[in-house]
Amino acid sequence: MRRPRPERPGPGQESVWDYPRPPRVEECSASVVVELGGTVVARTTRSWRVLETSHPPTYYLPRAAYAEGALRACAGSSFCEWKGAAAYFDLVGGPEGDVVSPRAAWTYPDPAPGFAAIAGAVAVMAAGTDRCLVDGEVVVPQPGGFYGGWITSGVVGPFKGIPGSHGW
Repeated sequence: MRRPRPERPGPGQESVWDYPRPPRVEECSASVVVELGGTVVARTTRSWRVLETSHPPTYYLPRAAYAEGALRACAGSSFCEWKGAAAYFDLVGGPEGDVVSPRAAWTYPDPAPGFAAIAGAVAVMAAGTDRCLVDGEVVVPQPGGFYGGWITSGVVGPFKGIPGSHGW
């Protein structure tokens, strides 16, 4: 397996290779907006970023940041070695509430120690939305279709999820 060569961050940027493993949670006051079906389904200036080596930040928004009806509980769960058991939501948007992105959002109702700050907060797969914005910048979904990180101009990689990154 080839070891990745981290990109050098420029002024005001972070390298995901400086993030810790196990990951950490930090509060975030950036403006975060999630859009689906041409409507805003979530908006907040209070969120949490989970930062993990080789991953762009995953943003967790308070449940109250989501519009009424934007989150619909759905079947299934998963387990994160760091955060614990996750539950999923379909993300619902559109003027008539008729645009559905299946299993595009998740939460940790009772996270492992060290992640209590995100208990009940909800993260979204950017690829399952029209767009997600951080301080007005449209994010790029973390590659690979499995991870929930949001890439902005403030972070540099390479990012877990690209071809050949399975063993990172």
